[in-house]
Amino acid sequence: MKLSLRARTEPEVNMTSLIDVVLLLLIFFMVSTSFVKQSQINISLPEAESSTIVDEPAEQIDIMITQTGTYLVNGRELINSRPETIRNALQKIAAGRSDLPLTISADANAKHQHVVTAMDVAGRLGFTQISIATVNDPVE
Repeated sequence: MKLSLRARTEPEVNMTSLIDVVLLLLIFFMVSTSFVKQSQINISLPEAESSTIVDEPAEQIDIMITQTGTYLVNGRELINSRPETIRNALQKIAAGRSDLPLTISADANAKHQHVVTAMDVAGRLGFTQISIATVNDPVE
C-alpha cells in the first residue's frame, strides 16, 4: 500500500477582524477626545502696597551722570569725563575701601556709554556692591 503525502499548509491568522477592532478604537478615541486650545497664560504680578525707603548705609559713594555726560561723585562735579578722572575721584573718596556700596544714577537722556564707563572704572577698582538707582513714578 502506497500512501501519498499531502502538502502541508501553513496555518494562517485572519487579521481582518483585528484590523476592524483597531480602526473602531481609533475612531472612538478621535471622536471622544476634546481639543483645548491654550493661547496664552495670564500672570498676575504682585504690587507693593506701600513704598518704604530702605535705610542707606552711613558711608556710600554716589556717581551721578547728567544728560551732557558730566559726572558728579558724591555731589562734586568732575573737571572732565575721562576714566582716569573718575578713577582718581573714586580712589580719593573711598580711601582704599572697595567694600563701600556704590550707586550710579544717570539722567534718562544720558548716553549708555557714560554709565558703562562708570561701572567699568568702579569694577576695576574692586567695587563689588554696585547698584543702579532708578526713580519711582509719582503716584497720581
